[in-house]
Amino acid sequence: MESLDFTQNLNLILYFLAGLLTLVEVFIRLVWPRITRSKGPGLWTSSRPGSWMETIDSLWVAMVVALSLKALLIQPFTIPSGSMEDTLLIGDYILVKKYEYGYSLLNKTPRFLEFNHPKHGDILVFVYPEDHSKDFIKRCIGLPGDVIEIKNAQLFLNGKKQDEPYVKHLFTPKEILQEEGPDSLKVNFGPVTVEPGHYFMMGDNRDNSLDSRYWGQLDEKLIKGKAWFIYWHSVDFHPDFSRMFHFIHPQASTDAPAGPARKP
Repeated sequence: MESLDFTQNLNLILYFLAGLLTLVEVFIRLVWPRITRSKGPGLWTSSRPGSWMETIDSLWVAMVVALSLKALLIQPFTIPSGSMEDTLLIGDYILVKKYEYGYSLLNKTPRFLEFNHPKHGDILVFVYPEDHSKDFIKRCIGLPGDVIEIKNAQLFLNGKKQDEPYVKHLFTPKEILQEEGPDSLKVNFGPVTVEPGHYFMMGDNRDNSLDSRYWGQLDEKLIKGKAWFIYWHSVDFHPDFSRMFHFIHPQASTDAPAGPARKP
């Protein structure tokens, strides 16, 4: 499974609680005063300090703030597949900076409020171009204008062979060709030029990654954010503290051009 699980159960719970608290707020602000108007002050009045109404107000504000932060700044993710091994493992819980590359409304408008542009080696979370209900996580290999080619399972960027210490191969090129035939994109691909406003994305686990070799270049409008921090790791409820509380540092191939992305 390639799609990134954005802790969907937690999201549903947060939205449900926010909606429920909003209905409660509407009820106690608009409906309840009419019911209690003729009964005078009592337990169920908003004027009573420390009353249940203050608790409801505090919970509602906290929920709105949490959802706003999640939508605009930082969002938690979990890693369900091995396409980014050994950089990110199944069971990693990560935080993603949604503000790093700015925003696109409904993944349809040009990006705005951009702090940075993706660079070689950045690990991005994005909407899967072929199914917008899924989210993927991959490493940025090519920027607009770059020429990408794979020869004998080795990456060439703008004609130069790249040394990629983060890449994992499960099979030799010969084994892949025997299994998949001479047209396998894992062994030979391109050359292709990255289009303006697009990026070429690949998983670190090159023999087990559904990426730009198969579905094409990533439109920048589909970018959700930059992988930033591993805050938890657990598989089958067994935590691994050695993987927790680590920043996810970008790592480009040794011969990749330095500097930020430019948009031709």
